[in-house]
Amino acid sequence: MGKNKYASNRKINPNRPKMTRENRAKQFAPFAALKGFEDGIKWKEKVYVDKKELSEESLERLDNKFKEIKKNDIITIVYYNKGEYLRVTGMVARIDITARVLQVINTKIKFEDIYDIETGND
Repeated sequence: MGKNKYASNRKINPNRPKMTRENRAKQFAPFAALKGFEDGIKWKEKVYVDKKELSEESLERLDNKFKEIKKNDIITIVYYNKGEYLRVTGMVARIDITARVLQVINTKIKFEDIYDIETGND
């Protein structure tokens, strides 16, 4: 029989340990045939929630907490954004009463999206 034309002339080093099947598979793990497919799947897995309506009591409690906040205070805020509730902790960078926006670090939050505020006094 003739020699296979696709066979390599390279010799295998007998002192080198044989690569496991798992390690061989890892070589190809970063390859993605469809760019963005994994992100798309994760996006579909998110559970979106409706925005909760706050009671008068909750609104009053929030209003009182809001009056305590000053620029450079460290707070934790829970707010509604695009179908989910997010929590951010950081320094208050800006409070704009006219635009009705509170900025914590680089995150701008509309007053009407705020669900809860935790100050250093809580």
